[in-house]
Amino acid sequence: ITFFANQCGKTVLERLLKESWKAVISDLEKVIVLSPFSDSKHLLTTPSAIIEDVYRLLFGKLDRDNDRNLTHKQYQILDRSLEDLKEFFHASGQGLKKNDLEESLELQSLKYALSLCTQTTDSLIKTFVKTERDQDRPELEGYFGEVSIQVDIFTDPSSGEHKVTVKVVAANALKWRTSGMFRPYVELAICGPHLSDKKRKQTTKTKSDTWIPKYNETFHFLLGYEEELDCYELNIAVKDYSFMREDRLIGLNVIKLSQVCEQGSWSSWVPLGSHINFDDTRLTILRILSHRTNDELAREFVALKSARRHKEEV
Repeated sequence: ITFFANQCGKTVLERLLKESWKAVISDLEKVIVLSPFSDSKHLLTTPSAIIEDVYRLLFGKLDRDNDRNLTHKQYQILDRSLEDLKEFFHASGQGLKKNDLEESLELQSLKYALSLCTQTTDSLIKTFVKTERDQDRPELEGYFGEVSIQVDIFTDPSSGEHKVTVKVVAANALKWRTSGMFRPYVELAICGPHLSDKKRKQTTKTKSDTWIPKYNETFHFLLGYEEELDCYELNIAVKDYSFMREDRLIGLNVIKLSQVCEQGSWSSWVPLGSHINFDDTRLTILRILSHRTNDELAREFVALKSARRHKEEV
């Protein structure tokens, strides 16, 4: 930097350093901290995809066996090394101002990603669920039927434990074409923190060759007492069962338990969309969770959020 300071004018040097700083910090976030996967539309082209696998598929890196994710300690070391980078670009006053470096959007984005990377899976899922506002609206590109759902919540006054009772009444106007027998069923999955020892997923019985199936089945989920209900959500998916192949996803949606707890009881026809919406912050959380391949909760959550309606067979 001292060499360039002697060779360049102040304006040229400042521009050069700013662009270099942006490039270095952006690369740290996209290449080292997170896999360079910036567009959620790529994710949604592959049904039930793991985000990291989609990235590797897109960039032809499926044959790389030496890819490793940073450990918690390595994330901490990287966080501390940012101070050295700032000192380098400041160059004892000959480079960029410290305030400009600290307040740059690239550094703020990297620090936020680092703060997420060092959080537990429970904490990341809680953040995703509690702050999300768009995912309970199905993707508007298509309507694939609806499901009649009733949700009741009971909180034990002595222990504080929450019990969620879900009744699946029926489905209506399911849009699905198949060359074989059609056997639709409803899958319920509860998402939130502190559920590792709880039953998280339940399904109705299948119904044969009907696009307006009646179920009238009731299910119970126990949530514990550690968190408030706004940290939890109910994922609803209608699928076509098959003995010989993977079950096909027809449509899905999400019910936030925060909208239920205000009344204690809630019922409605829930429209089915092709996939779940989420913003860039939630995409970052999913990218982090997708690296935790040995974590059952992380794998399960990523699979739920990355699921997309399958193509019809005829």
